[in-house]
Amino acid sequence: MNLLGRFEKYVQETLLIAKSDKILLAVSGGRDSMLMAHLFLQAGYDCVLAHCNFGLRGAASDLDEALVREFAEKHALPFFVKHFATEAYAAAEGISIQMAARDLRYAWFAELREQENAQWIAVAQHQNDHIETALLNLTRGTGLQGLRGILPKRSRIIRPLLFLSSNEVTQAVQTASVPFRDDASNFSAKYARNKLRLEIIPKFREISPDFDRIMLENIAHFQESYALLATFIAPLQTELFERVEDKIAVRKAKLDAYIGNLALLFELFKPYHFPKPILADLQSAWQGDSGKRFQSPTHELLLDREWLWIRPIHTATQSAQEQLLLSAAENVQFANRIFTMDVTDEQRIIRDKNCAQIDYDRLMFPLKLRYWNEGDVFHPLGMNGRKKLSDFFIQQKVGLYDKKNIPILINGNGEIIWVVGYRLDNRYRITESTKKVFTLVCK
Repeated sequence: MNLLGRFEKYVQETLLIAKSDKILLAVSGGRDSMLMAHLFLQAGYDCVLAHCNFGLRGAASDLDEALVREFAEKHALPFFVKHFATEAYAAAEGISIQMAARDLRYAWFAELREQENAQWIAVAQHQNDHIETALLNLTRGTGLQGLRGILPKRSRIIRPLLFLSSNEVTQAVQTASVPFRDDASNFSAKYARNKLRLEIIPKFREISPDFDRIMLENIAHFQESYALLATFIAPLQTELFERVEDKIAVRKAKLDAYIGNLALLFELFKPYHFPKPILADLQSAWQGDSGKRFQSPTHELLLDREWLWIRPIHTATQSAQEQLLLSAAENVQFANRIFTMDVTDEQRIIRDKNCAQIDYDRLMFPLKLRYWNEGDVFHPLGMNGRKKLSDFFIQQKVGLYDKKNIPILINGNGEIIWVVGYRLDNRYRITESTKKVFTLVCK
């Protein structure tokens, strides 16, 4: 079968791309992406060309852009280009130039795909890139997941050249006279991927002339093994992990049967990026006191009395610490809730946990809405004497995460009036001698 036939077979049967689909082609000007554009054009697909100018190689970057633009114009293809301040972005984010370029291009591709109503973003990676990725991931400790190399299709991104080797790509562009430009940085061994390609993989080929074929077979085995593992892990995750608002909850009693298996824990908690040393600490603390916290780069885990709670780190910090209520004639927003106020002479009892009826004459404005502080005490309605708010939360079985997000209404003299949604302070209840009722409703 000729190259075009192989290409169409791979795109339609492996990637499952319909002939009617519109494709956004990521074209750098190198031989790989230019061949990809050539093949899609020959196959008759509806295509849009997208080129990133990262401004990293001066005039050479502009010449790459000019080549892709000329190709698009010659074949009457829609062409889009984006110029990036890559070095400035990398410095601002504290990441490498390579990571910065990757973040910038994929964000733009996703935006452009929606704008142009394209179904797919095509990236021109081939079999050698596939092998290099698996080996790089091996050095980074990504486990079985990383040893799968480059997936042919992931979300809206497709890799239509993964059926070709680098040598086949080179031969194809020569045979079809496809124009391209070489990126000089690809021949510098200062980058990890280039060092692997230029220095390390050739040594493997000296040891085993069939190294590339063997690696491709190994990667296929890794992919199959990972898929098999997922068929076991995914149902278990569904059983164990429950979503509760912005958090994930795991009942400790359910996880107890698996807590001793570190390898299994690692797979279960992989979506939340907890490394094995942190999970080993969780194992050690499992039978200890509640309240211990563990962090991954993206999530925080709290070991509570009966539950294990997971939430993204960016939501672990409260955005607003307090809100003043200057008078009884205003509505305010706090903790993503709306508080409405009213003052009346009517003493009809409203039985709603989100409504507080307070003796107006005992209030000292401005009132304040804030969160729980260590050492807070109040006089819970229906209970005798004072009680620490932390003890009250324990009695009410309020989780450690939840208690830090419960609004508390404070009088101008510093006394707690209402633990919102839970209990009014006995000193502020309405009585037979109450003349005016201050009603506060939380929505």
